[in-house]
Amino acid sequence: MMMLKPASSMRRGFAAVVSLLVAGAVLVSDPVAASTKSPPTAQKQDETKPLVIAHRGASGFRPEHTLAAYEVAIEMGADVIEPDVVSTKDGVLVARHENQISGTTDVAEHPEFADRRTTKTIDGKDVTGWFTEDFTLAELKTLRAKERLPGERPGNTRYDGLFEVPTVAEVFALAQRESRRERRTIRVAPETKHPTYFDSIGLSLEEPLAKLIKRYGYDRHDSPVLVQSFEVSNLEDMDRLTKASLVQLVSASGAPYDQVEAGTGLTYAQMLTPEGLADIRTYADWVAPEKKWVLPQGADGYLTGPTETVADAHEAGLKVVVWTMREENKYMAADFRNGTDPLTKGDIAAEVTAFLDEDVDAFFADYPDSAVQARDAWLESPVAVTNQ
Repeated sequence: MMMLKPASSMRRGFAAVVSLLVAGAVLVSDPVAASTKSPPTAQKQDETKPLVIAHRGASGFRPEHTLAAYEVAIEMGADVIEPDVVSTKDGVLVARHENQISGTTDVAEHPEFADRRTTKTIDGKDVTGWFTEDFTLAELKTLRAKERLPGERPGNTRYDGLFEVPTVAEVFALAQRESRRERRTIRVAPETKHPTYFDSIGLSLEEPLAKLIKRYGYDRHDSPVLVQSFEVSNLEDMDRLTKASLVQLVSASGAPYDQVEAGTGLTYAQMLTPEGLADIRTYADWVAPEKKWVLPQGADGYLTGPTETVADAHEAGLKVVVWTMREENKYMAADFRNGTDPLTKGDIAAEVTAFLDEDVDAFFADYPDSAVQARDAWLESPVAVTNQ
């Protein structure tokens, strides 16, 4: 069982100061122009400062998993861009949130693909729609991306129909091109989605991803690639296939699907015990717990105090990345909300500060501009200096 440490009022006070600084820094009309870019010669700093991972790109500003979303994230100063990885019928890896693409593309508007709508069982659940594995890459390239959460992010809908579904190779190429242009390292964090399912239909994700990593020169211990998964066995496979760093994702509840299917009884909660973290370290370099494992909330929605998860992970030799920092009230603890409207922007600076104070090594963010600004402000704080 994880033990709670006392909450720190000093941290809350500093978070409020950072919030005011960040609020003043972003009062411009263009979110890209408001970004704080890393200095061109910041390679050493990139290796030590907490990383901002652009969750599916700058998904608060462009439809997720498009080259445009990744490009905006890089312009805003994100250290890492994250493509979710699924496969096409012809074995090409593409970036989509899920293999079911009804909500992220205009496939329903293509009468030539109407007969491909179907129901499948994915990770034990029935899912209806259109699936990447039923399309060749050439066919997928005729589709266009759209905003997955139009009710929450209506501004992104103006970009519906403009962007293709990118391949993972295109994302790697973008990262390398922008690294040269920006004169800093842009990392890539591909997440393999439903690897057990893809194995079951003969479209394994691990081997083609490992080949891409090698093709782009990323197959080394200091690689700027972080391969993620909610499952265990495919990360163990990747550990044998590549030298790139691996990240074990840990959800707030439940268990890795490959472990459910294998009947091992292993749960996500067990994985975050000291014994579980030691096991993760045998194949992975990072652990990525959902936010509640680091700063849990009580029944009233307010934080109850930090856990020992980060300290235990560091003791096991793992780096820690938490997910996901979103600006809307509905995704925040009550401590950081602004009013009662679930879609009003909350105090993202205070939330970022609270997690950085717990010594996390990285965090995912939907709005990279404010996340980078909050991180950079925190780096100038007495708390950051003490942690370092």
